[in-house]
Amino acid sequence: QVQLVESGGGLVQPGGSLRLSCAASGSIFRIYDMGWYRQAPGKQRELVAFITSGGSTNYADSVKGRFTISRDYANNTVYLQMNSLKPEDTAVYYCNSGPQVRLGVPGNYWGQGTQVTVSS
Repeated sequence: QVQLVESGGGLVQPGGSLRLSCAASGSIFRIYDMGWYRQAPGKQRELVAFITSGGSTNYADSVKGRFTISRDYANNTVYLQMNSLKPEDTAVYYCNSGPQVRLGVPGNYWGQGTQVTVSS
């Protein structure tokens, strides 16, 4: 079993920043896509950003220019830097790992979820 351990999240004012971290166990980290999903109350879980094993990235239109996904192979960690946060970014954010996250297919491995709340 691959374990994904998240950290970060919290309460931030509009325009603020947060950095989410997801530490992955096992060597599978190097060959799997890594993604960040989010789910707001009453809405479907959506893919926010992903990064492939080769380092290619993509973002949902709603976060382009504000969020940056990266991965640190030395520490088996994926990050989501979130800048210029908006109230509509409020959601539970989940780290995910799998071979086809880049295709919109969630992997079998999920973090526990971390709450991000953007509010004055």
